[in-house]
Amino acid sequence: MPESPQRDTRAEILATARELFGRHGYQRTSLRQIAALLGVSKAAVLYHFPTKAEILAALAEPLLRDLDAAVTNARTEGADPVAVRWSVIEGVLDALLAHRRSLRMSVHDLALLSQDTVFPRFAAALELANDLVAGPNPDVAARVRAAQAIAMLSDPVMLLADLPTDLLRAEVLRGVRRLFTESEPAQERRRTGRPSRLAPDQLALAQRLHEQGEHTGDEIAAAVGVSRATLYRHLSQ
Repeated sequence: MPESPQRDTRAEILATARELFGRHGYQRTSLRQIAALLGVSKAAVLYHFPTKAEILAALAEPLLRDLDAAVTNARTEGADPVAVRWSVIEGVLDALLAHRRSLRMSVHDLALLSQDTVFPRFAAALELANDLVAGPNPDVAARVRAAQAIAMLSDPVMLLADLPTDLLRAEVLRGVRRLFTESEPAQERRRTGRPSRLAPDQLALAQRLHEQGEHTGDEIAAAVGVSRATLYRHLSQ
């Protein structure tokens, strides 16, 4: 069945399947339902995807590809371990954020990650990410901290998928950074529980979010990890 030059049926099948899988679950969605919602025959679906499992694998492929790229790109020979760590953490988080709809399906239906063609690659990417975040010759504490850091990336993306990307990304990274930094000075912690100054990257994010005009002061302050008073003091400078 040749493709119409005006229609990408394969892409439409994937989009329709994602919608139905997210709504009803993988097991309760049939190829016939996908075809009916799309307005094509079941044979047209089978032409592109002989089995439903192949649709699921195709939906997961972009996420798996970007996860593979995130950990592969960080494996620069001779690179500083700390730079590698944050390259992995930010790369994995960005991959999860970019494909949050596919990842969100796994909250409601574990079929996405239980497929033989999907889970081994997903697990291998996260295992390598853990190793790179832990660094060379890690002790038990470093290995545990790395596992905690990687685990902290996925759950907020799945459970809070409707939050603005910039806010969610910044808050997730702020939580992960707390694993790798020393405790705040006791006096500062008692006073506000948050830093009194913004680092350059935090200030840039705060200004960008403020200029968008879509977020409250409390949301921006939470995203960059400071009090609202500290935020306004920096924005007014």
